[in-house]
Amino acid sequence: MDRVLTCLLAAVSLLVSVRGQVFKGDCNFERPYTSCGYTQGKDDDFDWEQGNTKERSSSDPWVPAGSAFMMVNTSGRSAGQKAQLFVPQLKENDTHCIIFQYYGASREGLVPGQLNIYVKENNSPLGIPVWNATELASHKWHQVELAVSTFWPNFYQLVFEVVTTGQRGLVAIKDITLQGHQCMSTPHFMHIKGVEVNARQSATFSCTINGQPKDHASFKLWLQGIGGRQAPMKETKPVNARRYMAAFDVENTTKGDSGRYRCIVQSDRGVGVSSYAELIVKQPPVPIAPPQLIAVGATYLWIQLNANSINGDGPITEREVEYRTVSGSLIDNQPVDKPTHKIGHLDPDTEYEISVLLTRPNDGGTGAPGPPLRARTKCADPMHGPRKLQVVDIKSRQITLRWEPFGYNVTRCHSYNLTVQYRYQAGGKEETREELCYDTLSTTPQHTIRNLSPYTNVSVRLMLHNREGVKESEELGMLTDEDVPGPVPLESIHGNTYEEKIALKWQEPVQTYGIIKQYEIFYKAVSSFDTVFNLTNQSGKVLKFSNETSHTFEGLYPGSTYSFTIKASTIKGFGPPAIAQFTTKISAPLMPPYEQETPLNQTDSTVTVLLKPAQSRGAPISLYQVVVEEERPRRARRAAEILRCYPVPIHFQNASLLSSQYYFSAEFPASRIQTSKTFTIGDNKTYNGYWNAPLLPHKSYSVYYQAVSTANGETKIDCVRVATKAAIIVTQLTTPYIRLAPAAGDNQLTGAATRKPDEVETEKPSDHTVKIAGVIAGILLFIIIFLGVVLVMKKRRTYHSYTYYLKLAKKRKETLSSTRQEMTVMVNSMDKSYTEQGTNCDEAISFMDTHNLNGRNPFVPTAILVPINDETHTMTSDTSSLVQSHTHSFKKREAVDVPYQTGQLHPAIRVADLLQHITQMKCAEGYGFKEEYELNESFFEGQSAPWDSAKKDENRMKNRYGNIIAYDHSRVRLQPVEGEQTSDYINANYVDGYHRPNHYIATQGPMQETVYDFWRMIWQENTATIVMVTNLVEVGRVKCCKYWPDDTEIYRDMKVTLIETQLLSEYVIRTFAVEKRGAHEIREIRQFHFTGWPDHGVPYHATGLLGFVRRVKSKSPANAGPMVVHCSAGAGRTGCFIVIDIMLDMAEREGVVDIYNCVRELRSRRVNMVQTEEQYVFIHDAILEACLCGDTTIPSSQLRSVYYDMNRLDPQTNSSPIKEEFRTLNMVTPTLRVEDCSIALLPRNHEKNRCMDVLPPDRCLPFLITIDGESSNYINAALMDSYKQPSAFIVTQHPLPNTVKDFWRLVLDYHCTSIVMLNDVDPAQLCPQYWPENGVHRHGPIQVEFVSADLEEDIISRIFRIYNAARPQDGYRMVQQFQFLGWPMYRDTPVSKRSFLKLIRQVDKWQEEYDGGEGRTVVHCLNGGGRSGTFCAISIVCEMLRHQRSVDVFHAVKTLRNNKPNMVDLLDQYKFCYEVALEYLNSG
Repeated sequence: MDRVLTCLLAAVSLLVSVRGQVFKGDCNFERPYTSCGYTQGKDDDFDWEQGNTKERSSSDPWVPAGSAFMMVNTSGRSAGQKAQLFVPQLKENDTHCIIFQYYGASREGLVPGQLNIYVKENNSPLGIPVWNATELASHKWHQVELAVSTFWPNFYQLVFEVVTTGQRGLVAIKDITLQGHQCMSTPHFMHIKGVEVNARQSATFSCTINGQPKDHASFKLWLQGIGGRQAPMKETKPVNARRYMAAFDVENTTKGDSGRYRCIVQSDRGVGVSSYAELIVKQPPVPIAPPQLIAVGATYLWIQLNANSINGDGPITEREVEYRTVSGSLIDNQPVDKPTHKIGHLDPDTEYEISVLLTRPNDGGTGAPGPPLRARTKCADPMHGPRKLQVVDIKSRQITLRWEPFGYNVTRCHSYNLTVQYRYQAGGKEETREELCYDTLSTTPQHTIRNLSPYTNVSVRLMLHNREGVKESEELGMLTDEDVPGPVPLESIHGNTYEEKIALKWQEPVQTYGIIKQYEIFYKAVSSFDTVFNLTNQSGKVLKFSNETSHTFEGLYPGSTYSFTIKASTIKGFGPPAIAQFTTKISAPLMPPYEQETPLNQTDSTVTVLLKPAQSRGAPISLYQVVVEEERPRRARRAAEILRCYPVPIHFQNASLLSSQYYFSAEFPASRIQTSKTFTIGDNKTYNGYWNAPLLPHKSYSVYYQAVSTANGETKIDCVRVATKAAIIVTQLTTPYIRLAPAAGDNQLTGAATRKPDEVETEKPSDHTVKIAGVIAGILLFIIIFLGVVLVMKKRRTYHSYTYYLKLAKKRKETLSSTRQEMTVMVNSMDKSYTEQGTNCDEAISFMDTHNLNGRNPFVPTAILVPINDETHTMTSDTSSLVQSHTHSFKKREAVDVPYQTGQLHPAIRVADLLQHITQMKCAEGYGFKEEYELNESFFEGQSAPWDSAKKDENRMKNRYGNIIAYDHSRVRLQPVEGEQTSDYINANYVDGYHRPNHYIATQGPMQETVYDFWRMIWQENTATIVMVTNLVEVGRVKCCKYWPDDTEIYRDMKVTLIETQLLSEYVIRTFAVEKRGAHEIREIRQFHFTGWPDHGVPYHATGLLGFVRRVKSKSPANAGPMVVHCSAGAGRTGCFIVIDIMLDMAEREGVVDIYNCVRELRSRRVNMVQTEEQYVFIHDAILEACLCGDTTIPSSQLRSVYYDMNRLDPQTNSSPIKEEFRTLNMVTPTLRVEDCSIALLPRNHEKNRCMDVLPPDRCLPFLITIDGESSNYINAALMDSYKQPSAFIVTQHPLPNTVKDFWRLVLDYHCTSIVMLNDVDPAQLCPQYWPENGVHRHGPIQVEFVSADLEEDIISRIFRIYNAARPQDGYRMVQQFQFLGWPMYRDTPVSKRSFLKLIRQVDKWQEEYDGGEGRTVVHCLNGGGRSGTFCAISIVCEMLRHQRSVDVFHAVKTLRNNKPNMVDLLDQYKFCYEVALEYLNSG
C-alpha cells in the first residue's frame, strides 16, 4: 500500500513537473529523484531506492559513504529480478554527452547484479542494453560517458536497469550529468539512414563517426538491432580529417530482422550510441497456386501463370517461368510479360515441372518458385528413319539386317516400335510382310527375317513408329541366297516312247530357289513284258545343262518299263527327286530267216512249208498266222515294209466279198510252235476258225508266215514269205479241181482234206487295188490344187493393203476431181519410220522380218503375230466397229464390246506388217499417206454433224475458235447452274476408247470465261485424269489460260488446291485436291501436262510422247470417269493422243492397228480430230516405235533377276536378250542426214569439229552468246535432256586447241556449274589442258580463275571462278570440274562401277548445293560420243530409280540417241548402264 502511494505521489509530482517545467536530465539525487523527472519502471520487479549518506551515514560498510545516490538493494532478491529507473525524455536535437558514476558492493565479495543502460528512442521498445557493467563488487565509484546522437525530431530516454544475481549487495548510481557537447573520450555518430532489402539479402548500414580509425583502434564498434540482432563492423572508410565511416552488414536477412538498428561504439571510458535507422525486410513474392495447363504439343507446353494470389510482398515487377525435367535437371527460366505463356523448344515425350517465379524491386527480389505444375509433352514425329541399313548376312531363307543404333534423339518418344517391312514376289503377286524388331537398344542392333523363299528379290525397309508418326529408312533390295531347288513338277514330265528309246521332257522346278545348274536323270528298267530280257544292265545316269530340259534315252529294251528319277540342282546341291515311269513300245517279233521261198512239197492245190518259231522282242509271241495272197508282187525277204504284213484277219469265205487279195488260212497259239513244224497250205482243214481252203491250180499264190505279239494294248506283227506257188496251165491239170469244204473241228497241221463237191469256186477279176489307187490319186490332186489356190491368195494378201490402196485411191481421185493429176510421193526423211537402216525401201521392209520382236517385254505377244483370217480381209466382210459407228453418228451409240476389226473400205494392218506398210506408204507412187489422209478428210472435212447448241449467241463466247466447236449428239452436257438457264454448254465431246464407251472427253483449252465450267465438268464426270497437250503460250499467242492455282484458288463453289508438282524433262505431273461446296468429299485429280510438243508441227521423235502416254495409263484409276484431253482447240494434238492411246490397246489385244478408221471414228464425234497430214503420219510412226521397242521398264525390285535372264545365252542362236535389245536400239536409232547438220558442215566450222562423222544436229545446238571478235557462235556440242530437266546436259568433244575459248564461252553462256571429263589430256590427239592449275587464264573477255583442287580415289575435282570481264555487272560463276581417272583409254567401260557411281553422286551433290539443281552439266570425252552418253544415261537411270523406283535403260539411251546417235555406242557400255543401276540399288 505504501508503494502504491509512493508511485501515485511520484506520478503526480511528475505531472506537475511536466506541466510546470522542463527536465534537463541532470540529477545529483540530493533532492527527491522525482524532482529531476526520474521515474520508476512499471514493468519491473522492484524499485530503486534513493539514499544520501552525506546527511546521515550508514552503518553498513558496503553502502557508499558521503554520497547522494539511487541504489538497488539486491538482498533478499532472487536471481534475474529487475529494477528500472527512467530518465526523463530528452528532445534536444544536438548531441549529448551523459556522464554518471556507478557503484557496486556486497558483503561476501560477490557480484550482486548487473547494471544495464538502455537508450530508448521515440517510445520504442526497450531494446538491447547499449552498455552494461558486471564487475560490481569493487566497492568503488566508476565514471562512464554516454555519447548519445539523436537528432530532431527524434527524442530519447535513458533507462538504468539492475538485474540481480541472487547475491546480497547493492548497486548504485550518482551524479548524472547531461552535457550539451560531445564527450571527450567517447566518439559520437552522425545521422544514419534506413535500409530496405529483400529477404536473404544483406543489409548494409553506414555510420559516420567522429575521429579516425587509428585513434579508435582499441574501441569496439557494432550494429545493434532493436530486436537483439547485432552485426560486427565490416570495414571503415575515411570521410574527412574529422570523421570516418564504418559499414555493418546484416547478412541473410529475414522478415523477422525488420526493425530499427543503431550503431554503437564502446571506448575505454564509455559508449557512443547513434540514432535508430529502419531496416525493412521484404519477403519476395511466391504464387499460392500452380500454373494451369492450356495446351500441349510435342515441343511446347502452353500455360496460364495463375499468379494473382501470392505470399510475400509486392509490387511485382517481373514474372518468370521456371521449368525442369522431373529428373531434376534445370532446363531454363523464361521471362513472361503476359498472363499466358508458351514454353517452346522442349523435348518430346518428357515430363516437366513448371513453376512461376515472381520478382519485386531490389536485389534478391525474386521469390521461390511457386507450386509446380507437372505436365508431359506429346511425342513428336521421329526425327528420321533408321539409317545405314545394311545386310550383314544373307542365307537362302533368311536375311539379317543391321542398322545404325539410335536413341531418344531420333525416336523423340520413349514409347516406340521398330518394324521391318519387306516385299517379295510369291505366286505371281507381290506380298508385303511386317515384323517387330526387339533388338533396338544394343550398340549393334540387328534383326533376322526368316521363312523367306530362296533366291527371291526382297525389298526391305525399317519403319520407326511412335504415337505421332512414322519414318522410314531407305528401301534396300537384295536377293536371298540360293538353296536346293524344289522337285521337277511331276505333271511336266512327259515321255514319248518308242520301241528302243524314250524321249523325256520336263520343266524346271516351280521353286527353282536359285539358278538351275544342271539336271540329273537316273533311269532303271523295272519290268518287261518279255521275260527273256535281262534288265540288270538297263540303268544309268545322265547329266543335263540347265537350258536342256529334254533327253532321248536310246538302247532300251522294247516293252520294258523304266523308272526315271529327275533331280535339279543349284550351286547348293540337288533338290528332291521326281519319279516317273514310262514303258517302251513293244517291237514286232523277229521272224526266222528263210533263205529260199521253195516249199517242202507242192501239189496242184497244196503247198507244204516249214513253220519255225520266231523270236519275241519286248512281248511274248501270242499267235502265229499263215496268210495266203493271190498274185502278190514279188518282194525281197525281210523288206522294211512292215505295214505289208497282215494285221486284219480275213477269212477265206469273206475274201471275195471284201475284194481282198489275201485270206488267213491258219492261226496257232504260240505254244503250238515251240519248234519247227511242217504245215500244208490248202489241206482243207480249219485252224482256230480259219478254213485252210485248197489252192486253185490256175492261180499264183504267195504264202506268208507271220508272228503276232500283243501287250499293253499294242499289237506288233512281223511276217516273212515262206513259199510261192505259180499258176498251172489248165492242160496240165491231172484231175478236175473241186474246192471242198473244210472238215469240222480239224486243227491239225497235216491231214486229209474233206471234200465239198457242191462248191466250185469261179474266178473273179481282181481290181480292188486299182480302185483304191484311183481314189487316193484323186484326193491328192484335190489337195494340190487347193494348196496352190491358197498360196496364190496368200501371196496376193501379202501386198493386199498396198495394192488395194492404189486401186481405192485411183477410184477416189476420179470421183473427187477429174482435174487432179496423179502425183508421186517419195518421203525423203525416213528416220522416223526407221528406214534409214537400209539404202532403199526394200531394206526397210525386210527389217520387221529379220528383227526379233520377242524381246524382254515385247509389246506384241508372239501368239498374235499371225496372219488374220482371210475372211476378215475380204471385200465382202462386215465393216469394222469404227466404220459402223459412222453410220449412226447422230444417234446415241450402245456400249458394245467389239474389238476394232478390219473395215470394208479400209482394212486393218497387222502389227507384223506395220513397218512394211508405213515404208510402202512413204515410198509409194500414187497412193501414200497424203492421199490416204485426204481420203479420210473427204469423209469428214469440216462439219459433219449438227452443232446448234454451240452456235447459240449465249454460247459463242465460250468457244476459243469459231470452227472447232462441239457437235450436239456427242457434246458434254453440264448440269445447269441454278438461275442460269444457258449454263449446260461446254466445248467438249465424248469420245469412245478401246472397248470403253465415252472413255475420253476431248475439249478445248479453257478460256478465262470457261475455267469454272471446266472444273464443273471435271467434278460432274468424276474425272481423275487431265491430259494437257499444249503450252500456255506458243509463238507469242495464248493457247490456253492457266486454269489451275499455284496454291489454292476458289472458282465459285469449287475449291482447287495444288498438292504436288513433279517436273520432268518433257512433261509435268500436277496433283490437285478438288472440293465442291455441299459435297462432303475431297477428290484427288492429276494433270499430265506434256510440254515437249514444239510450237510448230509434231515432236521430232515419238519417244517422249510414248513415255508420257504410258505414264498416263499407269497412273489413271480404272474406276474413274472419262479422261479429259485438251490442247488449244481440242482437235489436232488431242486427236493424236487419243488415237495413239487407242491403237496401243488394239495392237496389244488384237495384234492389228486400224489408224485410218480410228481417225474417222474420232472425227464423227468431234470436228477435225487429227488436223494435219503431218500429225497423221506421226501417229503411224509413234505406233511403229511402240511396237518395235515395247515397254522396257523394269521395277527396281526385279532388276537383278531380269538382268540375269537378259544375259542368258541361247546356245542355238549364240545370242542373248540383251544383245537383241541392243540390236533393236541400233535399228531404231535415227541416222542424221546432211541437212540435219547443216551448221556443223559450214566451211567456216570444219576446223572446230574433231571428227566429221560425229556432228551435232542443228536442232540441238547450243549457240554461243558471248561475243568474241569474229568468232562464230558454233561449237560441236548438243543439248540433252536429263530425267527431270530439259537440256540439263551439254555433250561435247574435248576442246581442240582452237576451241578452248569457245568451250569456256559455252560454260558461261549456258550457266553450267559442272564439267565432267571422261578422257585424258593428250596433246598428241589435240587434247590440251584447257584449265589453269593456278592463277587466271584469259580467253578474250572470259577469265577463268583457279580456286582449289582435290583428289579423292579416281576423281580429281577442281573449282574455278569464271566471269566475263566485259560485263562485270553479271558477276561470276563457280564451276567445278570432275576429271574421272578410272576409265583408261584402252577400255570400253570404266574399271569400277562403284567409282563411276561415286562420280555421278558427286556431280549431283555439287549441282544441288551450288545452284539448286538449275545449272547445266557439260560432259565431254574425246569426241562427245559413247563415254559421254554412258555418263548421261547412267545419270538418267539413277534419277529414275530415285524418283519412280524403276529403270528403263533402253528409253534413257534412246532419248539421248534421238539427239546424237553415237550415245552409248557399244554393247559393253549398254550393259554397264544396267550394272551401275544394280550397284546403285546395292549401295542403298
